[in-house]
Amino acid sequence: MQDEAEYICDSCGESIVIPVDLTQGARQQYGEDCPVCCRPHLITIEIDPDGTVRAWAVPD
Repeated sequence: MQDEAEYICDSCGESIVIPVDLTQGARQQYGEDCPVCCRPHLITIEIDPDGTVRAWAVPD
């Protein structure tokens, strides 16, 4: 299983790598500021049964 995921910041376009806590369930959401442009985002992480991790962010 992956312990990192990546999303693209919709504000600055940077690719952001984030850690994934696999113990927190198959669907996770939390707020985080982009480390490049400091805009707030709601991060969603989904982990499939086969271990595939997807992450995306929307403006918060």
